[in-house]
Amino acid sequence: MDKPSSYCEAVMLMSMDNVNRIYHDTMYGFPIADDNELFERLVLEINQAGLSWNTILLKQKNFKKAYHNFDIRTVASYEELDRQRLLNDAGIIRNRLKVDAAIHNAKVILSLQKEHGSFKNWLDHHHPQTKEQWVKIFKKTFKFTGGEIVNEFLMSIGYLQGAHIDSCSISKEVLNHQPAWWRK
Repeated sequence: MDKPSSYCEAVMLMSMDNVNRIYHDTMYGFPIADDNELFERLVLEINQAGLSWNTILLKQKNFKKAYHNFDIRTVASYEELDRQRLLNDAGIIRNRLKVDAAIHNAKVILSLQKEHGSFKNWLDHHHPQTKEQWVKIFKKTFKFTGGEIVNEFLMSIGYLQGAHIDSCSISKEVLNHQPAWWRK
């Protein structure tokens, strides 16, 4: 299932143990403070390109294992053997461009951490921006970050609004978890 604006309505019809329902109710739009979790979300959004979000959610545990729990420092140190291991792992998306982007982006995040203290601080430093401004920043900084990937990544972590429709029961909960500056 892709994540259209009617994602909330579609997901509310699903059982409570459906991966889309769990993601929607507990993660989508909620802020993330941990850099490794932010990196995970970025990698998952990159891997979703051209595929359904349901596919990614069903493979999320495999991704965590394959990418060493999304430890940025570890992924940044990957060499050719790691790249080949990932490309041979049937439990994840075996796309060279996406694998290379994950490794490259981990290295970029390490550099952002040195300069800004954390990936989250770098995001906060640029916030607020319009979607178009964010896309320019991401395209200049990272690999494999087109408009839809950037939009979904930032919505999924609470930097762009629109993750939930106003009538969604989770919408208010997401808003309550946002910092005061976000609500302005």
